[in-house]
Amino acid sequence: MKYLIPFLLIFLVGCTKPAGDQPSQKEVAVFDIHRGTNISHWLSQSNRVGAEREGWFTESDVAFLSAQGFDHLRIPIDEMQMWNEAGEKEPEAFALLHNSLKWCQSHNLKAIVDLHILRSHHFNEGEKPLWTQAAAQERFFQCWRELSAELINYPNDFLAYELMNEPVADNPEDWNVLVGKAAAVVRENEPYRKIFIGSNRWQSTETFGDLRLPENDKHIIVSFHFYEPFLLTHHTASWTGIKNYKGPVQYPGLPIPQEVMDTLNAEVKASVEGMNHIFTKDSLEKRIMKPVNYARERGLQVYCGEWGCLPTVPRESFLNWYSDMREVLETNGVSWSTWDYKGGFGVKDREGKPVEDLLEVLLQ
Repeated sequence: MKYLIPFLLIFLVGCTKPAGDQPSQKEVAVFDIHRGTNISHWLSQSNRVGAEREGWFTESDVAFLSAQGFDHLRIPIDEMQMWNEAGEKEPEAFALLHNSLKWCQSHNLKAIVDLHILRSHHFNEGEKPLWTQAAAQERFFQCWRELSAELINYPNDFLAYELMNEPVADNPEDWNVLVGKAAAVVRENEPYRKIFIGSNRWQSTETFGDLRLPENDKHIIVSFHFYEPFLLTHHTASWTGIKNYKGPVQYPGLPIPQEVMDTLNAEVKASVEGMNHIFTKDSLEKRIMKPVNYARERGLQVYCGEWGCLPTVPRESFLNWYSDMREVLETNGVSWSTWDYKGGFGVKDREGKPVEDLLEVLLQ
């Protein structure tokens, strides 16, 4: 018995060892990523279920992306995909998520799990209960309690979290308070996990002056999104306010040539003229410097989690924009992830064929 008591004490201490001391919770100074893409319309923004969802993204896709030269994937997930309306986890969706992470490990890709859309918050919807209802906020925190518990055993140098995609609050302080509380939920058991946080209003470069990060947390990565010039990147996009402009666009220069602007009817002209500024490589760089400097001042990594252009524009302008953007991001030490793999902005087209000229510009 005298030997058994010390053994039991050692055993009990080991059982209550904090999660932060687990091997998977080792501190990592830098989350070493450079070039990635978003796996959209799979576990997020999709009505696919069953075999169709399972077949949309497979290990062969991960192998392809790794072979091209990408080194990480951003994996958007929606609350509606991962949990039913009763708040119970959907086993099939979580199995797919785990599969994708295992494939990434097998093919030497890192991963970011991004909680993209909540039942209480969609970045393009007018009604967003997340900002006004305590129950909706608690549900958001519960999602992260369960995600953290589910993913905690993946190493910190392999997997990172993005707490929420593109917050859109009327008051930026609402986002500051909410993201601080959400980060604290993750930090309860994962003190060293890298957490991506962007600014209010679609993670715009222009709103970083309003962002307040959790204090004394060096494991945060500053994240922004970039789709400027919008008249170019979203040309004819049906979900936008500029959808009725069907004329020519270009880059660099004025996205809509002035001689074309002068011919537009009043309604179409009103929808686009406020965005029609001259864009060059230098002006793109000037716009990204706000989040870059914000991160540098705090000694944090900086990341462009989404950037892309629809293939509805002249090919020369399309490739010029991608080339300039890649150079601007990489010159300023910004790791990045394009939007997206095989959606409307994809590095694979609608037929599943690689977009070779785009891949060459991105990964040369």
